[in-house]
Amino acid sequence: MEYSKDFIDKLYKGDRKAQRTLYELSSAKMYGLCLRYVGDSDIARDVLHDGYIKVFTSIKSYRGDGSFEGWFRRIIVNTALEYLRQRKDYVDIDVANGSEAEIQSLGTDYAFYLGIVKELPPQYRLVFNLYAIDEYTHSEIAKMLDISESTSKSNYSRARAILRSKFEQVIDFKYEELVR
Repeated sequence: MEYSKDFIDKLYKGDRKAQRTLYELSSAKMYGLCLRYVGDSDIARDVLHDGYIKVFTSIKSYRGDGSFEGWFRRIIVNTALEYLRQRKDYVDIDVANGSEAEIQSLGTDYAFYLGIVKELPPQYRLVFNLYAIDEYTHSEIAKMLDISESTSKSNYSRARAILRSKFEQVIDFKYEELVR
C-alpha cells in the first residue's frame, strides 16, 4: 500500500486518528508477518502491539528515503527477531496452536504452506522468511542475525532443499490418491 506524505506527516505529529487508520489498514498483514516468525497467535499479537508502539514512537526517524511501508515492515520484523533473541527457551509452536478461526481466516493454502515452513529448523526458517518472503539480502540477514553472509546463504539453501523434499512428498501423496 502506498501512504501519502500528508498521512505520514499526521503520523509524525502523533495524530491518533492517523495511527488508528494505519493500524486498521495494515494490522492483518503485519499480524501474519509476526505469526510467521513467532508461530504462536498470542505471542504474535504481543509482538505486533510492541511493533506498532515502536513505529509510533520512532516515526520521526523515518526520513522519507524508500517506502514508508518498507520502513514500517522492517520495524515489525526487527521486533519479532528481538523477541526470538530474548527467548533462549523459545520452542517452535505448531500452527495448530492457533485458534480454529484464526487458521481458517488465513486461508487453506496459506495455512498449509505456513505449516510446512514452520516445520523447518528455527534458524533455517528465519533465514528463509527473511530472504524469500521479506526480501532482505543475505548481507542484511547476516547483520540482523549476527551470522556470516555465507551462513545465511547456506541456511537458505538447506531450507529450500528441505521444503522441496516436503513438497515432493505432498505431490506424490496427492498423485497416489488420484490414481487410486
